[in-house]
Amino acid sequence: MTLSLTHVPGDRVTVAHGAAGTELFSYVYRPEADWEAPKPYLHPVRTLSGALVTDYRPHDHRWHKGLQLTASHLSGQNLWGGNTYVHGEGYLALPERVGSMAHVAFTETAAEADRAVIAEQLTWHPHGGELWAEEERRIEVRDVDPDTGSWALNWTSAVTNRRTEALRFGSPTTHGRPAAGYTGLFWRGPRAFRGGRVLTAESSESAESSEGDPMGSQSPWLAYVGEHDGRDGHATLVFAHAPSNDHSGEKGAHPAHWFVRTDPFAAVAPSWAFHEELVLPPGETLARTYRVVVADGAWDRARVAAHLEGLAW
Repeated sequence: MTLSLTHVPGDRVTVAHGAAGTELFSYVYRPEADWEAPKPYLHPVRTLSGALVTDYRPHDHRWHKGLQLTASHLSGQNLWGGNTYVHGEGYLALPERVGSMAHVAFTETAAEADRAVIAEQLTWHPHGGELWAEEERRIEVRDVDPDTGSWALNWTSAVTNRRTEALRFGSPTTHGRPAAGYTGLFWRGPRAFRGGRVLTAESSESAESSEGDPMGSQSPWLAYVGEHDGRDGHATLVFAHAPSNDHSGEKGAHPAHWFVRTDPFAAVAPSWAFHEELVLPPGETLARTYRVVVADGAWDRARVAAHLEGLAW
């Protein structure tokens, strides 16, 4: 179960597992093209057997990079990348609206036998470069289990508004495009995962199929099962909310709704702003924690539920 960590300064941190040194993921923080809204991301992400479960700069959306935190509509700016959705006009090339999330420093990078941690400070900026937000991010690898062929990644982000006015998190859907709640933690699967199987905690048997995308719904977890190209077999990714994410009793809170696609590409996001904007007042902090389980094989709903019940937050 030994984990190891390698840091290439200015470029990436890679976490590997076992005597063979199977790379579970690389956390890339090197800035990339301005048009793609530079921000850190995880890619490649792999199962314990080494199977790839993320995509990078696909031809349809060059700004899709593995697993990353995004904000497609943020107070008139686009920290998602690419073209910006404008109601009544569609997607437009508006480079003056494309911002960035910048690495500042790592506060911890460490690996032990069964745990690895990457803790980072970031800043969020509109196109003009002003400071709009500061983020404390923590990515932790745990629950590595060769018996089940799985490992888990916990992602925590605490984003503090540093403007003198509110930050308004939105999405194409809050701006008029149906079923396009792109914002928050976002995963883009490999091209081979198109047409995969989607499961949720509440899904019925009829929903456990490639036609069962629970777009815009709420559930404590969602799983995506895809089949590999180039090698036999499947992989399952499970995305779960931490109990602390349930802010339904708070004034102005917006519990996440799932954004999920199986066609024309595989993608999942617990959207921060699917139906309504999320408003973060000056000086306040938005904190969210998610777990992503990466598993070899095609898991069914019962196996996902049982596995999650056995994991502690």
